[in-house]
Parts: sequence; C-alpha cells; structure tokens
Amino acid sequence: MRQAGRSLPEYRAAREGTAMLEACLDPALASEITLQPVRRHDVDAAIFFSDIVVPLKLAGVDVEIKPGVGPVMGSAVRTAEDVARLRDLGPLTAEQLAPVAEGVARTVAALGSTPLIGFAGAPFTLAAYLVEGGPSRDHLAARTLMHADPETWVALTEWAADVTGAFLRAQVLAGASATQLFDSWAGSLGLADYVAHVAPASARALSHVEDLAADGVRRVHFGTGTSELLVAMRDVGADVIGVDYRLPLDEANRRLGGRTPLQGNIDPALLEAPWPVLEAHVRDVVARGAQAPSHVVNLGHGVPPTTDPDVLTRVARLVHEI
Repeated sequence: MRQAGRSLPEYRAAREGTAMLEACLDPALASEITLQPVRRHDVDAAIFFSDIVVPLKLAGVDVEIKPGVGPVMGSAVRTAEDVARLRDLGPLTAEQLAPVAEGVARTVAALGSTPLIGFAGAPFTLAAYLVEGGPSRDHLAARTLMHADPETWVALTEWAADVTGAFLRAQVLAGASATQLFDSWAGSLGLADYVAHVAPASARALSHVEDLAADGVRRVHFGTGTSELLVAMRDVGADVIGVDYRLPLDEANRRLGGRTPLQGNIDPALLEAPWPVLEAHVRDVVARGAQAPSHVVNLGHGVPPTTDPDVLTRVARLVHEI
C-alpha cells in the first residue's frame, strides 16, 4: 500500500520539517520516499508516494493536510457557483504536473527492472473532500448534493475525474508501469447510488489512460468498505480489483465471476499480532487469492504508522517463499 513508508524511521527522518503536500511535490524527496520500502522490504513493485488531494493542490485548490486531521479545504464546494469557480481553474497543464512527472522519472530510473505503480484518488473521494470541506465520517453533505442537485454533482465529479485522470496519465507517461485509482470513501454508498452517481466519473478518470493499455499499462481500482460494489468498480474500466480486509478473496473472486485479477487483502490489524497468527493469516490470504486468475498480494488497507518494519519485511519474505 502507498503508506508503506509511514512505519519506517528513514521516512520520518526524510519528512522531518516538511509538510505532507510539500513532500509530495518535491521530486527528489517523493522519489526517495517511494524507494525506501522497496529497499527495506524487497517487495516486487513500488507505488509512487503521493496523496489523494495532490491533484487538487496542483489545480489551485486551497487545501492543506493537517496532522492528525487529514485534508482540509480553505472553503467547502457546495453550490453551482462554487463548482463553476473550480471549473474555471481548467485542466491540469504539463507545467503544473511537472513536479510529479519528474518525481516519477527519477524513481523509475532508480528502480531499474522493478515496476512503479502510479497512484491517484478517485473522483468520488475527491468530490467528498471538496463538498465536506475535510474528512467526514458519513460524507452526508456529498451524498446529499448528488441527489439534491444532480447537475452540480455531475459537473463537480467530471471536473474531479479530469483532474485525477490527467494526474494518472502524467505518471504513466513519465514511466509508471500501472496505475491505481483509490476510492477511500466509496464504501459510504449503496450500489444504486454508486452506479448512477459515481461510476460514470470513475470511468471518465480511467479513460485518461485507456489508450495506454496496448502498452501493458493495467488499471487497478481499490476502495475501502466496497465489498458490495466490486463488480461495478470493475466495470468502470479496471483490469484489477483491490479488495479490502473485510471480504475473503475467494468470495470476492466468486462475486467477480472468476475472471478478474485481485489485489489484497492482508488485514493491517494483524501486523501487530503474534507471528504465528499473522503467518497463518497471510497463508490463508494467499490460498484464497490463488482461486482468482491472478493475485497481487498486498494489504487490505494502509500500513499503520506503529507497525514494526521488520514484520513487513518478514511478510514479504514469507509470500516469496510461498
């Protein structure tokens, strides 16, 4: 998962005195942080160090990440006029995307034959942050807007899709081998709302890299709490579906008709359990994942900052041995 570095002392040393978004947009620092877990854990791929709201920052949105809180907007976006002002910011330009492209290019050069996965937040999650003005437990304002003013909602999510789609595309053009669209808050939605009000924007975001599929660039789609949405998330144009820790992979495979590669889904809570408990869990995840056409072994959500890095190294070694 993209937060793998958070548990590393070398990550904390590199980030000391540097705000999160500042670190994401410093090409040398973002590259170094991306490489740290690969060096430490001998994993098979890197995922670019970034944050869901980085594309918003690049577009000119007033956003900061407050420690212990999360992304906070200068003002919430809740009316047609608010969305019109956003859309006036226009699409992301090559100049705006340059720090990201440089960071990816640096990382790819350092990785050699190890592939890099690009990363971006999905339109619904971006829109939810914008409408709520910051983190939310239930995303009530965003869910209200999609029904109360569907035209404004569509305008907002289409803008978010184009911003995050351009962000993904820039990473691939700079050398990333795959992309991951990360929908942190889609689990707050029922299936009908997701299909009607979210799926079109997610499809639009992924369409920005659709033409690169011929070059082998695969699209991973991941959400938390999205066990009931997996088929719909696949059908927006994903090649691989990430599954969080809530649903066993054999059941996810069954729901997806046995034809979709899976990513996941070791429970992050077990990283601090006794090793025999964690080892049994990892073996079970791998066995269930083997029923899918293919399986990218990963966590089912982010790495807790308190995780012992040696445990992650041991998990990676165990999976390689299996």
